[in-house]
Amino acid sequence: MINYRLKRGLKHIVIWVFIMFAIFPIIWALSAALNPSNTLMGQRLIPENASLKNFVALFNNKQHPFPIWIWNSVKISLIVSLITVILTSLAAYPFSRFRFKGRRQGLFIILLVQIFPQMLAMVAIYLLFLNIQNYIPILSINTHMAVIVIYLGGAVGINTWLLKGYFDTISRSLEEAAQIDGATRFQAYYKIILPLAKPILAALFVIQFINTYNEYVLASIMLNSSDKFTLAVGLQMFISENYGQRWGVFSAAALLGAIPITVLFLVVQDYLVTGLTGGAVKE
Repeated sequence: MINYRLKRGLKHIVIWVFIMFAIFPIIWALSAALNPSNTLMGQRLIPENASLKNFVALFNNKQHPFPIWIWNSVKISLIVSLITVILTSLAAYPFSRFRFKGRRQGLFIILLVQIFPQMLAMVAIYLLFLNIQNYIPILSINTHMAVIVIYLGGAVGINTWLLKGYFDTISRSLEEAAQIDGATRFQAYYKIILPLAKPILAALFVIQFINTYNEYVLASIMLNSSDKFTLAVGLQMFISENYGQRWGVFSAAALLGAIPITVLFLVVQDYLVTGLTGGAVKE
């Protein structure tokens, strides 16, 4: 009995240590955001004369339009995530269900391309869009559409592999039964397969949203005006110079910037919990 209680007590200690390790940065950022001195050197865990001064200053700063940055990030991330889910599901389904010439080679090429990060080609990407804008103005430098297209180019490949693996676990008998009842192949796909794949589609959406929302390098290269900046690019302006005197405002912006991702997690948490174990008959 003593050994059981000791082991249980040690488990609780370990759990709380990890919890504190995870939430301490949030507590420290909140402390900085509530510190009216707005400096790094004067920060304490429990700030004196705590106030919302930094939050008010964040929204009153015309030079740094924080609400626009958040909206730009959310808009771009939602569009990229939604299109990624649609394209990857359409690409993964044939690789999972059909047997055609070049199938294995196609999967290998997709994986091979993903080995090289987009950042390695950022100069080439910039020059490419610099020329494309002469023919397709909507894809000009300093446009969100150009950034969205770039993100989509790097998102479809590896996610196709991920989704293909999940489709493989769904029994083919479900589609065959639907086709016997008169459903077309496409009807079986979006009425049978997609509903069963909701957990992985939700997980894929969340992962892609977070990756796009937090991406900085490519966005900083393609966007050059303050009203076009994403949140990651905009926040860099607070710490580019004299960040020690902008620490409170920067922390306030970081905390508010985490709200969209938190809300997204709360909305799809049921799918994420059941996650990759969801589905129907498994093969």
